[in-house]
This record gives sequence, C-alpha cells and structure tokens, in this order.
Amino acid sequence: MSHNLNINNGKAAMFYVGETPWHKLGTRLDNPATSKEAIEAAGLDYAVEKVSLEAVVNLIDRKPVNNHFATIRTDTNDVLGIVGNRYSPIQNKDAFTFFDALVGQDEAIYHTAGVIGKGERIWILAKLPDYIRIGKDDLVEKYLLLTNSHDGSSLACAKLTPIRVVCQNTLSVALAGSDQEVRIRHTANAHTRLEQAYKLLGLTNVLYHQLEAIFNRMALTHISDKELMDYVKVLIPDNPDAEHQTRRERMRSTILDLHESGKGAEMSRGTLWGAYNAIAEYTDHIQRTKDTSAHLRSIWFGGSERFKVRAFALAGSMLRN
Repeated sequence: MSHNLNINNGKAAMFYVGETPWHKLGTRLDNPATSKEAIEAAGLDYAVEKVSLEAVVNLIDRKPVNNHFATIRTDTNDVLGIVGNRYSPIQNKDAFTFFDALVGQDEAIYHTAGVIGKGERIWILAKLPDYIRIGKDDLVEKYLLLTNSHDGSSLACAKLTPIRVVCQNTLSVALAGSDQEVRIRHTANAHTRLEQAYKLLGLTNVLYHQLEAIFNRMALTHISDKELMDYVKVLIPDNPDAEHQTRRERMRSTILDLHESGKGAEMSRGTLWGAYNAIAEYTDHIQRTKDTSAHLRSIWFGGSERFKVRAFALAGSMLRN
C-alpha cells in the first residue's frame, strides 16, 4: 500500500509520538512542546504566498485575471489553490501557536502531524487528558484535530475527534445544537491566545461530557437482529442497478460481520454502540484506498466522515430511555 506522504528533503512530511506507524516513515518525537516544533519535525514549515493569476490568450498574450490569485508553496512552487481578494495565507508555523499554552501546562499533547495532498491542508492531532469511559472497560480517547488550509476551502479550525481505544475507530459525531468545528482566530496578542486556548478547552470538555452520556446510552440500548439490519439498510439503501446493488449487499454483509466479530465487538455486540462502531470500523479500516492522504481526507473531512455522522445521528434516533 502506498503511503503517499509528502517527501521533503528525503524525509516523510509527518511526525508521530509513540509506536512507529505501519509505513515506518516520519520523525519520532517525545511529546513536542510547541506547535512550531511539531510542524518543523513533520516537515510542514514551508511558506505560502498569494500571487496574481494571468490567462494565456492565443498561446501568446498574457491577461491578468482580476480578483483571483493562486496560493503557491514557495519551496516546491506547487499551486495549492485559487483564492479571492480577501484571502490572506496563514502560515503553518503561526496557525496553532494559541494551543501551545495547553500543551505547556499538560492539558494536551501534540500526538501526530502531517500534510494532505501537496500541502493544501496540514493537520496536527492533539490528545487531551482523560478518557470517555463506556461501561466498565471500553475507553474512548479525546482528541482535537487542528487543521490549516491553503486552498481557500476553510480557515484554520479545530474539531472533536474521539477515537475508540480497542479498535482505533475515529468516531465522527454531530451533537444537536452544537458546533464541533471551531474556527481559530489569529492574533499576536499572548493574552488573547491564552484566553482562546482555554475557551476551546472548556468547550471541548462540555462537548465530550455530552458525548460520554450519549455513547453510554448507545451501549445500554440493545437491538435485535432485525433492528440491526434495518439500521444498516437505512444507511446503505437498495439501488435499482444490479451491479450497484451487489456492491451494497457486500457492504452490508461486511458491516454485519464486523458487528459480530470486529475489533472490540465482544464489548458492544447487540447494541447501538456496536452497530455504530461497525460502521466506523468499516470506513476506517476496511474501505481503504492505496492513497493514505485521500483516506485521511475522507475520514476527517469527506465521504467517510459524513457516512459516520449519519450513522451516529440514526443511532441517536433509536435510543431508548
């Protein structure tokens, strides 16, 4: 399987804390103290510039494209995106300095960082202290995914990223009346950065407390085989095209098997918690591509995340008091 990590000066553009990743690439660190240290270790300390666009007319004439610009990675000259007048690049080394206060006071650990694509989006995964505990022994680790983009698709932001320990499923969620993705303000004022960091931590603690209650209700809600099948069929409905229907039936069958015998299934079998985790295990560990960057993009920002959010919402609608 191809790792497809960005290689910069012979090094893979990522760092990690703890066990060596399966692709055996990247720089191992012992708990980097600052976002700048994490970004440098991951090879993400490149600069981005906004340059004017021109159109080539009749293969000769160059005409300016008003109010449109390209964002350029200066070390490789790769074009990362097309943006408008109001867009201003936020350099990677500056994007997450506000969060350093929490790491410095042991409120979080920078866990891993990397680049998606050619550098249009970079990410740092920060681990927060403590766990969500489901029942007696089923633990969910609390993470924040900090991201910065250079293609005009989003501002720098932070989002909840709970990960179940027993199977390493990333549990995408959507809490009613809450925003799990927080846009990050950028300022040089140290006091404001500290205030912003603790505000984000406070919001995160509230949201994770809500999640703990919901996950435990899911674990206590037992479902029949028919209810499990209905759950999967709503998420993967029939398709009139025979070829697509066959593929969907294979997906359903795989998810049902994961519910029975997937990682951690013995702790959650026969419950909504088990049904939801079967979906998460399928998207994270079974439905993979050779392109690791594309797979991460799907899990955190794309189709796999949306699929898991739908699965979480549907499980929530089936909860019983």
